[in-house]
Amino acid sequence: MANRTHRYEAEVTWTGNTGSGTSGYRDYARDHDVTGVEGAGKPTILGSADPAFRGDPQRWNPEELLVVSLSQCHMLWYLALCAKAGITVTAYSDRPDGVMSENAEGSGVFTEVTLRPRVTVAEPSRVGDATELHHEAHRMCFIANSVNFPVSAEPTVTASA
Repeated sequence: MANRTHRYEAEVTWTGNTGSGTSGYRDYARDHDVTGVEGAGKPTILGSADPAFRGDPQRWNPEELLVVSLSQCHMLWYLALCAKAGITVTAYSDRPDGVMSENAEGSGVFTEVTLRPRVTVAEPSRVGDATELHHEAHRMCFIANSVNFPVSAEPTVTASA
């Protein structure tokens, strides 16, 4: 199969001008809206900075969204791989977390993200197979393949009662 290229577009609009723009570091809000391009019909994501950087804790920050993207990508690959392998997943949830280290001058770098998927499968005999498929999901994940820090998964797989 030939390589394919995909393009992803969104619009990010700063909504934090409190009247004087960025006249001072404390004079503006970090609020912004993430929307789809015209006609996409996607709901708006309300974004801000991490509260540690004067952001609104009620809005999603870019660091959280990066962690969420890694979790979503892993989950979607995992579910597809289970379906192809004949493993029936009946429930899936994850509580991922990421660690970012802030440098002295204020920049930062993610040092790790850990995914903690909790999966329920229909057949007790497939728990081992379902657990192993997390390795393949990690290997296939577009987002995990694109970051320069370790992403690990600590899955728990159980069978339905």
